Amino acid sequence: MYKSVIIFLAYLSLLIGCSSWQDRQESDSAASYDLPGIKEKGVLTAVTLYSSTSYFQYKMQPMGYEYELIKDFAESQKLELHVKVARNASQLVDMLKNGEADVIAYPMFISNLNKQGLLFCGHEQQTRQVIVQRANKGDTILTDVTQLLGKEIVVLPKTKYAKRLQNLDKELGGGIQIIFTQKDSISSEDLIAMVSEGEINYTVCDDNLARLNKTYYWNLNIDLEISFPQRSSWAVRPNSPLLAKAINVWSNDKKRSKSFKSITKRYFESSKNNFVPELSEIKQGHISPYDKLFQKHATLLDWDWRLLASISYQESRFNPNVVSWTGAEGLMGIMPNTARKLGVSPHELKDPDTGIRTGVDCLRRFRQGFNSIEDPDERIKFTLAAYNAGIGHVYDAQRLAEKYGKNPKVWEDNVAEFIRLKNEPEYYNDSVCKHGYLRGSETYAYVREVIGRYDYYRRKTHK
Repeated sequence: MYKSVIIFLAYLSLLIGCSSWQDRQESDSAASYDLPGIKEKGVLTAVTLYSSTSYFQYKMQPMGYEYELIKDFAESQKLELHVKVARNASQLVDMLKNGEADVIAYPMFISNLNKQGLLFCGHEQQTRQVIVQRANKGDTILTDVTQLLGKEIVVLPKTKYAKRLQNLDKELGGGIQIIFTQKDSISSEDLIAMVSEGEINYTVCDDNLARLNKTYYWNLNIDLEISFPQRSSWAVRPNSPLLAKAINVWSNDKKRSKSFKSITKRYFESSKNNFVPELSEIKQGHISPYDKLFQKHATLLDWDWRLLASISYQESRFNPNVVSWTGAEGLMGIMPNTARKLGVSPHELKDPDTGIRTGVDCLRRFRQGFNSIEDPDERIKFTLAAYNAGIGHVYDAQRLAEKYGKNPKVWEDNVAEFIRLKNEPEYYNDSVCKHGYLRGSETYAYVREVIGRYDYYRRKTHK
């Protein structure tokens, strides 16, 4: 009997010890996921999604509204930022819960279901669905949902926008003509562009996406709301309360409000319209005040100097002091980080001679990446595309072209088409793509406009 009691007590002690050890392990593990453990490592890992409003790469530089905000937070905590990209919202949550990331830097819907597994934090956004319509002179602007009756509204099938329109149609007793686009591989941003260009009259999207696209298309009206607001914010694991608290303090810091407003203005207010006005008259064979500099530096590329002039006009309208919304500077539109890698300061880019030389250095490096393309005219188009978007995106488009049976060494009707498709999840999430989302229609237009202007310069001037 006594021996049995001793064995029982020993067993009980072992259980208590194991439980205590397990508790300590769980506590240590939780701590490693929270802010003290993150600071010990010196690295904050954020997971997000590719999109025009969250995260993307442009001219080989990471950009995006959510990216810039999480970068600002990481810097405020003196942490190095690592960014991972999920394929969809579900994977965002899985990666966070699996410990692959510390924070979801993407607006997650605040719902009772999500509250069970996520700790929401940071700036709270309220997103509504809106009607996107043209606002040219003479257009009738819809101001009430009842005015949608009898109107054709084009949306992507099997989306939340389609579902909301169908529910709204029922609420109004029927009459909204919901048109599901029949075009393959088209995105909500493509539909917005089609509204602006007059191909369709109306579409629907979230107001944050609408606000961003309005900075590209001045003739849009996005004021008519068709849904209740949906709250969303970043999220961390429930066992990271100190990290959540730090994010909340940072987002409410009045001292940082200026930075927040600046980032918001950059993405959702500042014009990104790259409208090229009618070409100015060329007098006495002169294209710009910098023709001699273009001639001087074009020899390093063995290119026609008028092609450099066309690039410069596209990038800066021959204004050496211009700074684009992306931060590109000087006559040739060089990103500051790119300039630094070439030993040139952002301030030096404002010098016309230095700016043009730096642009030529970039073009030479990009051209080397397409040495396998034998046709010189084709190589120029690929080089221009890389100069605009970053060479990684062009490589992605080449791999997509090859995968779908197109010629990866021909631009028009081949690689150019897949550059345009890199704003569509089906394509930028493809396993052959390494650089994610791109507003590829801009790159497509860039190549076309530069080449078109170059042809014009050749007709009007002497080499």
